[in-house]
Amino acid sequence: MEGEELERENVEQEALEGIDEKPEKVEEQEESEEAVCGAKKRVVPGIVYLGHLPPRFRPLHVRNLLSAYGEVGRVFFQPEDGFVRRKKKAAAASTAGGKKRSKYSKDYTEGWVEFRDKRIAKRVAASLHNTPMGARKRSPFRYDLWNLKYLHRFTWSHLSEHLAFERQVRRQRLRAEVAQAKRETDFYLRSVERGQRFLAAEEDSARPNGTWTFAQRPTEQELRARKAARPGGRERARLANAQDQARSNRGLLAKIFGAPPPSESMEEP
Repeated sequence: MEGEELERENVEQEALEGIDEKPEKVEEQEESEEAVCGAKKRVVPGIVYLGHLPPRFRPLHVRNLLSAYGEVGRVFFQPEDGFVRRKKKAAAASTAGGKKRSKYSKDYTEGWVEFRDKRIAKRVAASLHNTPMGARKRSPFRYDLWNLKYLHRFTWSHLSEHLAFERQVRRQRLRAEVAQAKRETDFYLRSVERGQRFLAAEEDSARPNGTWTFAQRPTEQELRARKAARPGGRERARLANAQDQARSNRGLLAKIFGAPPPSESMEEP
C-alpha cells in the first residue's frame, strides 16, 4: 500500500511539473516573437522635400507646423544665391528711396525635413501636398501651398553628399571664371605694352616723318603685268594665243570633213 501511494505521489508531481514547464515555454516563445516583431517594426526615419518656401519662412516655422503630425528631426533649408540676394537688396533699397535703410532678410529656395518615422513622413507628404500652409486667417503663409514630396530610399547622408558635391562644383566654376579673367587681363596688358612700343617707335627721331611702311604680297593681276612687261613676254603670249587658235581651227575642219584630228606629235616638226 505504501508503495502504491508513493507511485501516485510521484505521478502527481510529474504532472504538476509538466504543467509548470508549459507556461515557461510559452513565455519564451512570446518573448522571442516580441523580439522579432520589434526588429521588424524598427523605426526608420524618412525625409520629405519642400520644393517651395515663401519669403520669411524659416526652419522654426516648418518645425512648428509639422510637429503636430509627428516627431520632426533635422531640418535643412538651402539659402538663395548671393547674387540674387544682393539684387533683391538693391531693389528694396531703390524702392525705399534712400530715406531709410531698407531691411532685407535672407530667403530660402528649398528644404528637407526629416521625420523620425518614414510612415508618418509618407502620410504627411500625401495629405498636406497642395494645401494651405497656414490654418489661421492672420497667418502670413495662409495663401501659400505646401509643395511636399516624400523621397524614397533617401537618407540624410545622401543629402550631405549632394551638398558637398554642389559646393565642389561651385568652387570649380569659380576657379574657371577666375582663370578666364586672368587670361583676359594678361592679354589686355600685353596689348597695352605693344601699343606703347609702337608709340615709342613713332616718336623716334631716326624714323623719317615717323611713318610706317608695310609690304603687301602682289596680286594675280600684278604678277601677270610683270610677266608681260618682261622682254619677250608679249611675243610668247602672242605665240601661245596663235597656237591655241590653230588647234581649235584644225579640230573644227576635222569635224566638218570627217578626217581624224592631227595629233600633237604630228604638229610638231
